[in-house]
Amino acid sequence: MASPEMTTSSSAIQNASPVTIAENYTRPLAIVTTLFFMWGFITSLNDILVPHLKSIFELSYARVMLIQFAFFSAYFLFSIPWSKIVNAIGYQKTMVAGLLSMAVGAFLFLPAASFASFPLFLGALIVLAAGITGLQVAANPYVVVLGKPATASSRLDLTQAFNSLGTTIAPKLGGLLILNAVPLAIEELRQLSPQALHLYRVQEAASVKMPYIVIGVALLLLAVLIAASKLPKIQHVEYRPGEKVRDSVWRHPNLIFGALGIFAYVGAEVSIGSFLVNYFGQADIAGLSAKTAAGYVSFYWGGAMVGRFLGAAVLRRIKTGHLLAICALCTAALVVISMLTSGHVAMWSILAVGFFNSIVFPSIFSLGVAELGPLTGNASGILNMAIVGGAILPLIQGAIADHIGIHHAFFVPVICYLYILFYALNGSKPNSERYVSAYN
Repeated sequence: MASPEMTTSSSAIQNASPVTIAENYTRPLAIVTTLFFMWGFITSLNDILVPHLKSIFELSYARVMLIQFAFFSAYFLFSIPWSKIVNAIGYQKTMVAGLLSMAVGAFLFLPAASFASFPLFLGALIVLAAGITGLQVAANPYVVVLGKPATASSRLDLTQAFNSLGTTIAPKLGGLLILNAVPLAIEELRQLSPQALHLYRVQEAASVKMPYIVIGVALLLLAVLIAASKLPKIQHVEYRPGEKVRDSVWRHPNLIFGALGIFAYVGAEVSIGSFLVNYFGQADIAGLSAKTAAGYVSFYWGGAMVGRFLGAAVLRRIKTGHLLAICALCTAALVVISMLTSGHVAMWSILAVGFFNSIVFPSIFSLGVAELGPLTGNASGILNMAIVGGAILPLIQGAIADHIGIHHAFFVPVICYLYILFYALNGSKPNSERYVSAYN
């Protein structure tokens, strides 16, 4: 897809960056960080919706993964439109528009629950995720350019740490509020009359209403906060209509390989998180109830939070690509260990993946937009489109799990982490390094 035409080169950006260094961006960074927390919280609630709706509607693993497919497909469908909106109205107004879209999606959970309709739940998720896509397209690159280029990875990792705080809290809280009743077994459901079955589904689905009402109201309040805040404009990366092109996003391999890296990472992360409740319910793993297992999912996301807070400091001392390679290798090894073992070893090794997942997304993102300058907004759209990996790979793993079981279907994330290892070591080189290496 053709990108908007702009003239400012990478060297111009580098020359402009000292102007931004003198600014104090602590307050605007803190305000934008609240968005990271919010979309992390909402995204992680999907891990609770998966087992909840699976039991209500008697879904296979492949069919229940349509929850993640609907949610993460929105990134593919709406990332480029949102990047054009960023170019048209700027980062701040796009954040407000994204929050309002999210609020609409949250309130759509009310009719979906009232009618106990799985398709309506999927529709609400698409609208909700469309709004989150707008936040991602605007907020991620905004944080990257809001300060010194040398500390972009560390800065984005810190904000992502608060995203992980949201993902850590949501499964525990969602488990208490949504998984508050023991669902009927499939055999019991099949004995109910159609009318009784519908009433049962309406009753069970009602548990999602209050959480999403609260979320919708919070999103509206946050939209007012962002609209009223005075966030600085980063002039050297703002798109100015009418300027001519001397560069293209497609001339930056670090971006293209980075998009594939985001696809692989989000697919792996969501695939693991989506199956944890059911995985821990397996007799050979932990034999936990859905409500108890939901509490353990918080360890997965909590590990990412701890890792990101630590990573924000470590990334100031270790090159981003090197640390990314270490984490990719560790995640692949831990998933393999979980596949080859059982009981507590399998359980805690898969949970430990969350810790090493911590710096992967912000690292790939910051490496992917390196040296993009005023093309950053368009590059962000492409990287956020790649989050569709969270829609496709869990669906594939779900289909595989239906045939060979959850335990061994985790080879899908292993393949993803091995690609990320390649990106860290080679694919992430920006043009300034890539072409210097080619001529030396």
